[in-house]
Amino acid sequence: MGARGHVFLGDGMGDTGIGALLVRLRTVRGWSQQRVADEFNTLEGRSAKTGKEIGRYEREARIPIPYARKYLAQVFGVDAALLDQAVATSKGRRDGAGATEVEIVLSALSPEGNGVCGDSLSEDAVRSAEFARFIAHRNADEFVVEQMEADVDRLARTYVSHPLMEQYVEIKRLRDGVFELLRGRQHPRQTVDLYLSASRLCGLSAHVCLDLGAYDFAATHARTARACAETAGHEGMLAWVRAVESLIAYWTGRYEQAARLAQAGRRHRVSGSIGARLASLEARALAIAGDSSGALAALSDAERSREAISGWDEVPGVFDFPVAKQFAYAGTTLLAVGGQEHVQRAIVSAETAIRTYRSADGDDQSVGDLFAAHVDLARGHLLLGDLDGTEEMLGFVLGSSPQRMSASIVRRLTALGRELEGPQYGGAVQAAYLRERLQHTAVRASLPAAHPSELPT
Repeated sequence: MGARGHVFLGDGMGDTGIGALLVRLRTVRGWSQQRVADEFNTLEGRSAKTGKEIGRYEREARIPIPYARKYLAQVFGVDAALLDQAVATSKGRRDGAGATEVEIVLSALSPEGNGVCGDSLSEDAVRSAEFARFIAHRNADEFVVEQMEADVDRLARTYVSHPLMEQYVEIKRLRDGVFELLRGRQHPRQTVDLYLSASRLCGLSAHVCLDLGAYDFAATHARTARACAETAGHEGMLAWVRAVESLIAYWTGRYEQAARLAQAGRRHRVSGSIGARLASLEARALAIAGDSSGALAALSDAERSREAISGWDEVPGVFDFPVAKQFAYAGTTLLAVGGQEHVQRAIVSAETAIRTYRSADGDDQSVGDLFAAHVDLARGHLLLGDLDGTEEMLGFVLGSSPQRMSASIVRRLTALGRELEGPQYGGAVQAAYLRERLQHTAVRASLPAAHPSELPT
């Protein structure tokens, strides 16, 4: 059977809802929800649909609109009319349940039943009709909300691998767009979905400011992201925002607060990789703060959280925490703990992070984390007195475009340059050469890519 060959489903499909039908079509082929999304994207010529959205269709948390049904029909090799009929069945069930409730209420209020006058019922019905018209004049339908979520998913994935300023323009445009939608009218369920998208877009805006070193702006976006996540009632985003707030505290030198914020995030009951992220952030902050035992305990917690992960993160890219990033964080933590044994472990962790990132798909190769892991590798060799190894490990960073370097990488390079000024290197020519190259790269990377007034606010 070809990728989209026709499937015989047999009789008795007339009373099947869209969710059950999609599950049946998928399981007949032995596909995952992500495979269905991939086939959909191939036909549509985009990469917006995700396995998570297919799951929503199957649970009937969202009914696929005609545009989506057209491509789903092609994916499964069935007539679109079959999907249309299943949608009508699902909606009929919902409407039928509602009609039964209405009949009960009308029976109880009928003039014959308990003397309520017909005029009162008429006036009551007019008010109800007016509210129905209010609902109808909404500014966001299912297609708009679904497209917004798809755009957020795409930006979240490409954020870690694409130039920052390329991402910034679209993040700001979409964020402002969802703000405008929320100022209008939509169904309550769509309002919740829009608040979640707003939270993620504010989170992306916070990350842009964080990477540019605009920490006050980052904190403002993070607070708004948290408020939107609270309104949506989404524990996963609340935990993720705490991770961003922990990062902001870390890069502004408030290491104990960074650890506390990560601990606060861990109190949210969530699935996916966020637990490993928060424990890793706590470990790194505690190590810099001088709490070596606490840092090592948090690293162990991060490993246990990784082992306990079940399922997938809802949104890819910057919102998940790949194992490669966890190795990178572990390397930084172990270097801060210090001692030859921990430095050796840090080198292994950084090497593992680099190897894992390089074997990942292009959009999953975080440029920032590759820079960070190489700088950690260089520092590990420096702490072991190996200047040749230090220079070799810095080759990837110093040979890359400075415009791709975030504020945190610039700070790492500057700190490494200061270490090379130490008396233990005795004014070695190689150390002086590396210091000069590090300083030159840091200065070039610090040149503003955008006027401060153009930062997302």
